Amino acid sequence: MASSASKGSAAASTAASSDALDLKRNSDDMAWEFAVCCNPLDLQRVKCKLCGKEMGGGVTRMKQHIAGIKGQVSSCMMSTPDQQKRCREAYEAPQVRKRQKQQKEEENRAAVTIDLVEAEGNDEELAGIGNSEGHKSGPLDKFVKPIDPSIPVKKFQQQNISDAIDKDRSYKVGQYLARWIYKKNVPFNAINDDDFKQFCEALGRYGPKWKPPSQHLLREKMLLQEVERTRELMKPHEIERVATGCSIMTDAWTDKKRRSIMNLCVHCKLGTSFLESKEASADAHTSEYIFNYVLESIDKIGINNVVQIVTDNASNNMGAKSMLKEKFPQIFWTSCATHTLNLIVEAIGKLKQFAPIIIKAKEMTIFIYAHHKTLSLMRFYTRKRDIVRPGVTRFASAFLTLQSLIAKKKELRAMACSDAWEGCKHTRTKKGKSAHATIMSRAFWNGVSLCIKVFEPLVKLLRLADSDGPSMATMYGELLSTKKAIMAAVENSEKDYLMIIQAMDTKMKGRLDSPLHIAAFMLNPKYSYADSTIFSDVEVVAAFMEVMEQFYHDDDEKQNIVLNIDFTRFKKKEGMFGKVAATKAISNANFDAADWWSTYGLQTPALQNMAIKILNLTTSSSGCERNWSIFEMVDAKRRNRLDIVRRDNLVYIQFNGRCIDKRMKLSSATDVLLGEDASRAQDWIVEGAYVDEEIDPVTGLSYSIIDEAMGATEAMELRRSARVRELHEVEEFVSDDDNESDHEIDLDDDIEYESDDDSVMATKDAEDEDDGAQP
Repeated sequence: MASSASKGSAAASTAASSDALDLKRNSDDMAWEFAVCCNPLDLQRVKCKLCGKEMGGGVTRMKQHIAGIKGQVSSCMMSTPDQQKRCREAYEAPQVRKRQKQQKEEENRAAVTIDLVEAEGNDEELAGIGNSEGHKSGPLDKFVKPIDPSIPVKKFQQQNISDAIDKDRSYKVGQYLARWIYKKNVPFNAINDDDFKQFCEALGRYGPKWKPPSQHLLREKMLLQEVERTRELMKPHEIERVATGCSIMTDAWTDKKRRSIMNLCVHCKLGTSFLESKEASADAHTSEYIFNYVLESIDKIGINNVVQIVTDNASNNMGAKSMLKEKFPQIFWTSCATHTLNLIVEAIGKLKQFAPIIIKAKEMTIFIYAHHKTLSLMRFYTRKRDIVRPGVTRFASAFLTLQSLIAKKKELRAMACSDAWEGCKHTRTKKGKSAHATIMSRAFWNGVSLCIKVFEPLVKLLRLADSDGPSMATMYGELLSTKKAIMAAVENSEKDYLMIIQAMDTKMKGRLDSPLHIAAFMLNPKYSYADSTIFSDVEVVAAFMEVMEQFYHDDDEKQNIVLNIDFTRFKKKEGMFGKVAATKAISNANFDAADWWSTYGLQTPALQNMAIKILNLTTSSSGCERNWSIFEMVDAKRRNRLDIVRRDNLVYIQFNGRCIDKRMKLSSATDVLLGEDASRAQDWIVEGAYVDEEIDPVTGLSYSIIDEAMGATEAMELRRSARVRELHEVEEFVSDDDNESDHEIDLDDDIEYESDDDSVMATKDAEDEDDGAQP
C-alpha cells in the first residue's frame, strides 16, 4: 500500500512538472485534482495525471477511472486507496442526493392526511386534460396495463402509450399552473417548495371540483390556524430554551409607510425564532422604553430561561443595559458582534494602506456601471457576470466586490485594451481615462490583493457572527486567530500590523472582548486544553470569576462550588474530563463545546449548567435584521392595507417556517454575506449613492427621514429622479440608443456565453501578463 502511494505521488509530480501548461475547467470538482483537459476545444476529453491515460466523458469518467469502477473505463493502476475512496464517494454523491430527494418527496406525500374521494361532473375548461371522473377500465386497458400482477409489465410494450397520454395530460395541468405563476409574478423557485408539493398531493387526492377558500377565510380562520400550527412546531424551541437558555434580540426599523417598528426575536441552540413586533411610531425610543419592551419579553419567556440580551451599540440600548442590570443582575447584555465587526472593517478601510485602493476600485466600477455601453462591454467580456456583488452589509459588498474584481482581472484588462473600449466616447473622458489607468495598473491590483488578504480573516469572523448557530463558544478564540492571520497577511510588518490592530481594538473594546466572551473562550476545551496557560492568565480567570458571580448572583454556595471545586476538576482534567474519549472528541471536525460539556461535565453539575448555557449563546442580533426582509415582503405596496396584527401573523409564519425548514435540512451552502438585492452596494454602482447618516436618539429615525417628513430642504433643491441600480447576473442589459463610434462589438443574442464552470484556465497562473502593465 505504501509503495502504491509513493508511485501515485511520484507519477503526479512527474506529470505536473512535464505539463507546465496543463489546462482544466474553472470548476471546484474534486476530480480536477487528477485530470487535465487534453484539448481546450474539447472540454470532455481529459487526461489522468497519475497514469497518463486519455479518455472522453469528462470528470465523471475520470472518477470511475480513479475509483476503479468497472464498465465504462479501465481502472487507474497508480491511484492510492484513499484516492479511490474519495473518487468513489464523489461519484456516488449525486445518486445519494437523488435518493434523499425521493425520500423527502415520499415524506411530503405521507404528511398529507386528506382522504381519497371520488367526484363526479365535468368542466368544459379542463376538457383538454380529461373528464372529472375517476379512472374507469375500458377495452384498451388490457393492452395498456395487465391486471394479473404475476405478469411483468415490461412484456407489454403498449405501456408507453399510456405513459405518453399521462405525460401529455400532466403537461397540460402544468400549463394552468404556469399561467397563474406568470400573471401573479410568483418566483419560479416556489415550485420546489415542500408546502406547495403537499398542496398538489392534497389536491390530487381530493379530486375534481375543489373550490379554493375565500379571501376572508384565508386572512381570518385559516391564518389563525396556521399560526397555531406553527406555534406547535416551535415547541422544540421552547423546550430548548428551558434546557440550554436563550438570548433575546431586539431591533428597530422603519417600514415603507414610515412607521417605526420594533421586533423581538429569540435565539436558542436550534436557531432564531420570531416572537413579536410592536409599532412604536408615536413613542420616543428612549432607554426606558426599550427596557420596558425587553422586560415584557423576559416575562413571557421566563426569567430563568433568558441568559443574555443582544442589541446594537446605540446609546439608548446602552442606557437600557444599565437599567436591566439593576432589575435582573444575572442577565447579560452584550453588543451585536456583526455590527461591531462592520465598524472594525470600516475603520481599517479608512487607513492609508487601504483607503486609496478602495476609492479607486469604486471609481472604476461606478464609471463602468454609469454608461450603457461600458456596462454591456464589461458583461460581454465577463460572460454576463457582474463585477459588483451585493452583500448583506456595506463591508460585505466591498469584500465580495474586491474578490470579484481580482477574479475577473484578465477579462477587465482585455476589455480595457479592446478596440470597442477605445472607440467608446465615454472612455475618452477624464473619468474614463482614470478607470483605464486603474484597470491597467499593477500597483492597484497588488493593493486589491492586500485588501483581500487583510479582510479575509475578518470575513471569516463575520460569517461566524452572522450565522444562526451558537457563536459565543468560538468568537473570542477566532478573534485571536484573526489577529495572527492579519499579521501574516502584512508579512509581519510591525508598523502595518500595529495600525490595523489599534483600529480593531478601538472598536471592539468592551464589545467583543467582554468578560462573557472571554469566559466562553476559557470554558471551550478546544482552546483551554490546547493551551494550558489560559488557566493561569489573569485577565481570563478574572473574567471567568466576574461572569460566574453574575450568573449565580446572590448564590454564594453555587459560587463556591463552581470556583473551588468544579473549576479545579475541569482545569486538572479530573474524572470524566480526563477520559481519552473526551480528549479525542475535541479534535473532531464537528466538535460542539456545549455538547461536550453535557457529556463529560456530569460530575460538575453547577459548572456544567453555566458552561452549557454560555456556550450555546449567540453573539449577534443579525437574526432581527434578517427578519426585516420578511417584513418588506409581507408589507409590500400591494398589501398596504394590511393591519398590524395580520402582518405579524404572516411574519410569524414565514420567519419561523423558514427556521423549521432549516432545522430539518442537514446543511445549507448559502453564504450569509450575500445580499438579496443591490441596496447595500450602491456606492459601488452610483456616485454619491449614500453617506453615513446620524440617528436621532429620541425618535430612533435618521435625520434624513425627519428632514423628508418635515420638507425642510424640499423647496431648496431641484427635483431629480433617483434610481437604485440593480444587478443582473443572467439577463442581458438593454442599452439606450446613442451614437457611438464604429469600434463596437456585436452584443446580440447569437453569442454563445459560457457558464462559470465551462471556462478553461491554466493550472499554473502565469503572471507575465503584468510585465506590460502600467505601474
